[in-house]
Amino acid sequence: MARGKFITLEGGEGAGKSTQARLLGRGLSEAGQPTVVTREPGGAPGAEDIRGLLVTGAVGRWDPMSEALLHSAARHEHVTKTIQPALDSGTWVISDRFADSTMAYQGYGHGLGRQVVEGLNEWVLGAFAPDLTLILDMDVDDGLARAVAGAEDRYERMGRDFHQRLRDGFLEIASREPGRCAVIDAGAGVEEVQAAINAVVRERLGAQLP
Repeated sequence: MARGKFITLEGGEGAGKSTQARLLGRGLSEAGQPTVVTREPGGAPGAEDIRGLLVTGAVGRWDPMSEALLHSAARHEHVTKTIQPALDSGTWVISDRFADSTMAYQGYGHGLGRQVVEGLNEWVLGAFAPDLTLILDMDVDDGLARAVAGAEDRYERMGRDFHQRLRDGFLEIASREPGRCAVIDAGAGVEEVQAAINAVVRERLGAQLP
């Protein structure tokens, strides 16, 4: 049985990752490709417990290194319990965020630096990486205006400078790994963004999508 493909969606707050992950998963499923849509932090029972610690509470609740370690622990559970078994069964996996978010949020946003986060990722993931990463990029102010305030708004409440560093970090990740990453203009409408994503997934992974 052929291994499934692993696709991640990344980007700042309000970029529409969750919506586009659901639409892509639906499109692949309708085309006959078994697909799982998941998220980070979360995606497995233990990882969902950790999610509550990370996305709620005071902005300064965690030291940046503690935050990165919590994300790494959740990711280990996610990969071990959800992602790897699905891929091994031939199912495609779409994740709303993955390791690039730790690099952008903690590495760039909180200033831990690339070397520290790369070390954590290597420790947790080894050589495991997405087959394709879609980075949904848009203006910081527009993204924050789109973001819906609610119970899980800890990161959204961080300052504008933090969110600009996130955007810059994601774009640098894309420039460093163009073979894996594709930047999508998330400032367009939902249908236009969906069409751009489908085009990349068709071209890069040979998916049967409209």
